Amino acid sequence: MNGTVVCFGELLLRLTAPGRELLLQNGRLDVHVGGAEANVAVGLASLGHATAMISRVPSNALGQGAIDHLRRYGVSVEGVARGEGRMGLYFLSVGAGLRPSSIVYDREGSSFALAGKQDFNWDRSLDGANLLHLSGITPALGPKSADVALAAAKAARSRGIQVSFDGNHRAQLWQRWASDPKAILGELVAAADIFFGNHRDISLLLERDFSGDGEQRRREAAEAALDAFPNLQLIASTARHIDDADRHRISARVDSRKGGFQTEEIVVAGIVDRIGAGDAFAAGILHGVLAGADHERTAGYGLALACLKHSLPGDASLFGQADIDAFLSGELDVRR
Repeated sequence: MNGTVVCFGELLLRLTAPGRELLLQNGRLDVHVGGAEANVAVGLASLGHATAMISRVPSNALGQGAIDHLRRYGVSVEGVARGEGRMGLYFLSVGAGLRPSSIVYDREGSSFALAGKQDFNWDRSLDGANLLHLSGITPALGPKSADVALAAAKAARSRGIQVSFDGNHRAQLWQRWASDPKAILGELVAAADIFFGNHRDISLLLERDFSGDGEQRRREAAEAALDAFPNLQLIASTARHIDDADRHRISARVDSRKGGFQTEEIVVAGIVDRIGAGDAFAAGILHGVLAGADHERTAGYGLALACLKHSLPGDASLFGQADIDAFLSGELDVRR
């Protein structure tokens, strides 16, 4: 499929305690540019897709740095506006052993969170797009951001552009305001063609439990979501089992009305950085969809990028097709 994948969401700075220290243990922080939707844009650009970002950043060196980051990896930044407010931040302490990673958000009053529907020109930003990707993080920021996310999805649908939506439920953000995540996320899923979410996300949306186990439960949940949301064509998810901070077991699944496919579970050990693995997975799945791949191949692409991302510092996947092919073939030796 030709056209541009447009990603809409907040650009952030991630400040990480070096090594596996606690936050401010030694007063130093490493900085990466992040944001769920921007990570997907970078991941797809690394695979050769035309991608563009719609966002808003402050008119200062931090905002410019985020823009330069996207431009460096081939993402169009014409849709990234500058405005009042500050740069959104989040702070990460990387887990070790049986201590999990922890995140502190500092996003209130950011330039993006202050933006309203009038601050985005959908005719210009969606011109030439064949897919819009957004996530549940944007509406979790507050009522203005929720309205903007819904406006973006509706603008895409009205123009015949596919919509990809990653549920990305962030309880810390939703709890900061008088929100109704079920209703808001339900509207966004209803507007989507592709949904990234597992049986727990679907349980939240449909207010029901699924009694099966493993693959059976995930297929049951997918069928319920496909019945409840007629526009949905594909649902993708991962299952992650955490042994400790350095060893996870991950599988990937895709479901459509015609059936589903689930990969074998892969052991991911020696983890360098797990942040952004879900966004890498989304990029892999969209890569498969855009290439017209079948369910098995699409799930494999998603699993490959999700697992590979654990080996790379920073928020985004920077891997190409050759890296995916090497992963799927089990190639581990030095490539010379």
